[in-house]
Amino acid sequence: MANDDFSGASLPTPGADASKRRVTYFYEPTIGDYYYGQGHPMKPHRIRMAHNLIVHYNLHRKMEIICPFPAGPTDIGKFHSPDYVDFLASVTPESLHDHGHARHLKRFNVGEDCPVFDGMFSFCQASAGGSIGAAVKLNLQDADIAINWAGGLHHAKKSEASGFCYVNDIVLGILELLKRHRRVLYIDIDIHHGDGVEEAFYTTDRVMTVSFHKFGDFFPGTGHIKDVGHGQGKNYALNVPLNDGIDDVSFRDLFRPVIRKVMEAYQPEAVVLQCGADSLAGDRLGCFNLSVKGHADCLRFLRSFNVPLMVLGGGGYTMRNVARCWCYETAVAVGVEPDNKLPFNEYFEYFGPDYTLHVRPTPVENHNSPADLEKIRNLLLEQISRLTHTPSVQFQTAPPVTRVPEQPEQRMDIRPKPRIWTGEDCESDAEA
Repeated sequence: MANDDFSGASLPTPGADASKRRVTYFYEPTIGDYYYGQGHPMKPHRIRMAHNLIVHYNLHRKMEIICPFPAGPTDIGKFHSPDYVDFLASVTPESLHDHGHARHLKRFNVGEDCPVFDGMFSFCQASAGGSIGAAVKLNLQDADIAINWAGGLHHAKKSEASGFCYVNDIVLGILELLKRHRRVLYIDIDIHHGDGVEEAFYTTDRVMTVSFHKFGDFFPGTGHIKDVGHGQGKNYALNVPLNDGIDDVSFRDLFRPVIRKVMEAYQPEAVVLQCGADSLAGDRLGCFNLSVKGHADCLRFLRSFNVPLMVLGGGGYTMRNVARCWCYETAVAVGVEPDNKLPFNEYFEYFGPDYTLHVRPTPVENHNSPADLEKIRNLLLEQISRLTHTPSVQFQTAPPVTRVPEQPEQRMDIRPKPRIWTGEDCESDAEA
């Protein structure tokens, strides 16, 4: 698209060129210690690797760094059912087969993809706490962009774990944003459909969900282009079904016009972007062919609108590329272009043999033909044009913003000696 340059549609801002942003970054120092189990593709250690790159590029000096306050059962219960929250909070690997827990495993879909592991609920509390904390920061207008790479767990349902996700931090964050923002736009660029978030807001016009994902014989099997929402939420769910091998140019030529039209028609007061990195080229579970820069272009475009923005993690199963991607996207958020040559860091050996921040897309066929993409784009633009009005909400008395206890800003200059993760029980990570 010739007119789809990098400028976006910047709204008035104190900065001359809308380039300065106050960025708050949430990071729980123990997040990399959690371990789903031998051979499991989901590895929280990737968040620590990303953080390590962020610090070694000195990006932490351009942000406020906060350790999230763990979300309590009451906070999590604002979306999830009480019995499900009780189960998550009480089950352990040791108590897994007790009668009280064993009878609930199938009911709550806990077991194979979503195993019970040591500290599972603490992991969920850290993830959800970061997204709720990010929403509070935006609500109080203390930040323009709030980042939580431990968040973005978009498959979790009200009473069910799914797709490596137990607690839907995104829904909890959006519910918090709705206390101060009449309309929230959710955008998902993970290779998997953002089913849990779409389902949670399927019948309301206060949250519009837009998911770009692989569709077909692929988990979770939802996200058809004809799934548009229901009742008051009709046309406020947008699904962009894609095939294998989509590249930067094809993705950008779909993402930019669709999102620009959504921003014009819906006029969200806050935006949540889920940056699942399994849509990158060479992902262990993915089949798209985006470069780090192509993936980050979505964030760059949204940043240009100067609307309060929450940025979350998600999928991503080739750890070194997840770390590269989220580090680069952090740089985009703070408005700098980092050097492609990686600084020496605790996980330097992971990034060989080239030791660069960016990776080349792989030579695979793009199964998304220009004609198919044009058809999808036209269908979506037509759907957006049916949004005949901007939904408005009367706040008689605005609900109170969640009180998150003050956490001291983290000093990254004074760091404890890093504990090097040995990669034990991780032979499944020997991918090329």
